[in-house]
Amino acid sequence: MKYLITGGTGFIGRELCQALLTRNHSLVVLSRSPEKVVTTLGKQVTPLNHLQDLASSEYFDGIINLAGAPIFGGRWTDKRKRVICNSRIQITQDLVEFIARSHKKPGVFLSGSAVGFYGDHGDHFVSETSPGYDEFGHRLCVDWEREAEKASDQSVRVCLLRTGLVVGKNGGFLKPMILPFKLGLGGRLGSGQQWMPWIHLHDHISIILHLLEKPTLEGIFNLTSPNPVTNREFTRTLAGILHRPAFLHIPAWALNLILGEMSELLLGGQRAIPTRIQDAGFSFKYPTLDVALQNVLAD
Repeated sequence: MKYLITGGTGFIGRELCQALLTRNHSLVVLSRSPEKVVTTLGKQVTPLNHLQDLASSEYFDGIINLAGAPIFGGRWTDKRKRVICNSRIQITQDLVEFIARSHKKPGVFLSGSAVGFYGDHGDHFVSETSPGYDEFGHRLCVDWEREAEKASDQSVRVCLLRTGLVVGKNGGFLKPMILPFKLGLGGRLGSGQQWMPWIHLHDHISIILHLLEKPTLEGIFNLTSPNPVTNREFTRTLAGILHRPAFLHIPAWALNLILGEMSELLLGGQRAIPTRIQDAGFSFKYPTLDVALQNVLAD
């Protein structure tokens, strides 16, 4: 199979590309830094600088869209929010436009999204049918998904990947937390009762492969573990595995003062569960946080 991938040099993208290469698939990775594609992924991957460089006769069995500027890349000023939105929405529009002009359409279009679609649901379980609350994350995901869904007008199977916090080695949200926790400086955020929908990187990649291989699957999928945890439980579990105390506490008012609107990412949460992918027969290798963290933190 031949796949076009955006975000291929990122934390998730690198792992996905390696998984596809081991299955002998052919990869074209879109990047503003083609040299980084070769350095990161190897010469067996074909870098692409601009979608406009692709002829309409170019055929891909599937397109996987993982591009986007980091959500945690700084305080949410109006300028920063435009960067976050444009880095997701514009590339998605460009990919759909390429699909529209392609002589032969891809079989599937997998496009990133996030559980931030739902907003803060408190202690209520959140499935793919749950509504979203009007927050920045929700509005971003609505616009992002709307653009991706336009590929279905070209008779392309579309899967929307509402991803939680991805736990893996050498990257992701966990990486900057390891040193403070090892130094005994970890602690809960706010009340600690907010839910953290997480997923091990291995399971995230396995779900993508599952969706690529199952032509009957389409629509929205929560890419989260079946066992979300509260921030308090996450803190306790991580500190326990590292054999360190975690007595510190950052109050909500301090996070609001420092981060402004972005603090809603840390103080709100979703008790999201992966109903649809489990109904489709997917089995998680790392369903619980303690097992996932032990794997990630193993030397």
